[in-house]
Formats: sequence, structure tokens, C-alpha cells
Amino acid sequence: MSVSIVPTLDMERATAASGYDVIVGFDEVGRGSLAGPVMVGAAAIRTCDLSGPSPLQVPDGVADSKMLTEHRREAIFEELKSWCASWAVGSASNTEIDDWGISYALGIAALRALGQAEEKLGIDGDGMLDGKPVKVGAILDGPNDYITKALNTFDAPDVPVPAEVSTKVKGDRYCATVATAAVIAKVTRDHIMIDLAKRPQYAPYEWDHNKGYGSAAHRAAIAEHGPSDLHRLSWHLV
Repeated sequence: MSVSIVPTLDMERATAASGYDVIVGFDEVGRGSLAGPVMVGAAAIRTCDLSGPSPLQVPDGVADSKMLTEHRREAIFEELKSWCASWAVGSASNTEIDDWGISYALGIAALRALGQAEEKLGIDGDGMLDGKPVKVGAILDGPNDYITKALNTFDAPDVPVPAEVSTKVKGDRYCATVATAAVIAKVTRDHIMIDLAKRPQYAPYEWDHNKGYGSAAHRAAIAEHGPSDLHRLSWHLV
């Protein structure tokens, strides 16, 4: 019998113990898609909320987004956005992916998300929150820190406070902030692809069903109609 793994705040608490004021969980969606953007979700919490008389609790129902049904992800979407102190989803377009490669595109998308999440949290351009300097730690799903690699590069956006990144393989299974970021990113991207599928020029590709991934019907449509302006031309499309 398989045992379901429920994300915890253990890694977040361990990160907080290293002196960080804000912790941001990151996860990506759309890496392997043939069309549309790649997106990185960011879910930020304040470490002061991890302790005290009413410490932050793991939200009910949160889990690795890949283990949840689409209906379940939709059901907890708003709750997860309210649970964290701030959140954002950054994206890199299909043309940016073609120009830069997927790893760098992920880094730029993550930095875009980080900048938005920090701004929503109230961190100013000088890296101050409530009049005090802020130290930001991050937990990134997977083995590779594509965020730090993209910092201070030519196309990188400015962020108020660069995050010091720790990676965690299967972080979306074990870390509540990462799992939250994963669900928010997944639902956000799914909505975009479903809306795009309603446009006549994209309808043949059935993105409302495959979300841009390489299903048989999607690849057959590319073979018949050719790629659209939202396909990743550097990908093996057919």
C-alpha cells in the first residue's frame, strides 16, 4: 500500500533558523510543453509567522500538484493564494525559450516571479521591509539552481532582494511553500492555455485538453497545420 506524503514546513523552519526573514518556495510548470510559456510560481512566507502563539500551519489539501486532480487544484487555488504572505507567477515566452534555452528562460521567469512577490510583500527598492533590511531565502524544486545562474545577467530583471537559493529534489512533495507555488503556477498556466485554445487560430491544437504538451492529437495538428506563433520552434514538434 502506497503512503501519501504530506508537505511540511520543516525545511522552511530550518531555513528560517539560518537568519532569513522571508522564505520563498519556487516550482515551475510547462518545461516540457511544445507551446506556450514556461512559468515559475513563487509562494512567500515571513519567518516570523512560523512561530508565536498561532504559528503558520500547512494548508489543508496541499500536495505535489502532479498528484492532485485538476478539480482538486482548482478547489484549493484561492485558499493557497491567501495562505502565503505573497505570491506571484513569472513567465518566459516561447520565443524567449527559443532564443535563450529552457534553463535560462526558467531562471528569468523565476526572477520575474521573485520581484513581483517581494513587491507585493512590501519590500522596497532598497531591500527594506517595515524599515528594516531583509534577508530572503528560497527553496527551489529540483536539483539545479537556475535562479542564481540568471541573476545579474543581461536580460535579468532587477529584484529588490536576491534570494539565497537551496534546491530540494521533489520539493513539491515535501515543502509546503514549494507545493503551494506548484499548484498556483499549474492552475495559472492551465487557465492561460485553455483561454488560448478558444481562439480560432489555436483551436486545432486542443490546448484546452493537452495544455500545450505533446499529446498525439497535438502533434498530429502540428503536422497538418504547421506550428503556430506560440510553438517552441527549437523543440522537436512532430
